[in-house]
Amino acid sequence: MGAFYKWGIKMNDITSLGEILIDFTSQGVNGQGQRVFAQNAGGAPANVAVAVARLGGKSAFAGKAGNDMHGRFLKSTLENNGVHCSSLILDDDYFTTLAFVDLKEDGEREFSFARKHGADKMLTKKDIPLDLIKNSKVFHFGSVSLTDEPSRSATLYAAEEARNAGVTVAYDPNYRASLWDSKEKATWEMRQAAQLADLIKISDEEAKLLTGESDCEKAAEKLTANRTKIAVVTLGKDGAYVRTKDGGKFVKGFAVNAVDCTGAGDAFWGGFLLKVCQCSKKPDNIMLDEAAEFALFGNAVASICVERHGAIPSLPTFEEVESRVKVT
Repeated sequence: MGAFYKWGIKMNDITSLGEILIDFTSQGVNGQGQRVFAQNAGGAPANVAVAVARLGGKSAFAGKAGNDMHGRFLKSTLENNGVHCSSLILDDDYFTTLAFVDLKEDGEREFSFARKHGADKMLTKKDIPLDLIKNSKVFHFGSVSLTDEPSRSATLYAAEEARNAGVTVAYDPNYRASLWDSKEKATWEMRQAAQLADLIKISDEEAKLLTGESDCEKAAEKLTANRTKIAVVTLGKDGAYVRTKDGGKFVKGFAVNAVDCTGAGDAFWGGFLLKVCQCSKKPDNIMLDEAAEFALFGNAVASICVERHGAIPSLPTFEEVESRVKVT
């Protein structure tokens, strides 16, 4: 608790919890024909925390990495980007998770993970910074931390405690097939976690997994039929579909030359969640037109992200995003 108040912040915008790892992103081949990979900080919840901070919000990250060269690099990256990370634990007993990312011609990605003994999976309930979470407007988590114990129980515990404290809970079920024992297990765990969320973002590819519906409108309607107040389905270059209690609406995307889609969904969600915080309303009081404006802002954040390489290095400032929104 003391570490949080040392920052002099009465209320944090967002506390993001989950995996933090290294994205080794393909950079082509060298003169000897060998593939070259660049070290980038990654992990969806960490990306969201940095996205919010880059946009001028107050964000914190909680999770676990190894006390190794990669973990120390990750911590310094968060700190250099203005993310409060006193709750990022560097563990001597486990190594930092690595993800090797191959980029296709259209900017889409293929992942290969080195995570069998990854530190991010070893987050426990006693590692959860409850005072930090309860003093935040939004608590955000993803689904990668649900793949294994003890991080699964720790993540769900944090979300339940946030909900009980009246903190808005945001969830991004970021599906990575190779990290799960089976698709059935992933579907069960990801759907169970969705019941804790006020805000949910899914991609068009994840819609059927989470709801059984391939159509984005039907998927969002299913999500908001339960506890979820706002559901967003991201549609890549086509923008997003957002639904509240008032109905649903498609929100246009931005025409760009995509070179790397790594972190695009996290960039969108960081922008969207920051707008939720800034409006000073609880999710059930946010009207459809307001949510659509938040999604447009998120689309602009993502459109700038995909024009650059890497996840965190590509995240834009508030001024860059505002300039893009104004020219539409």
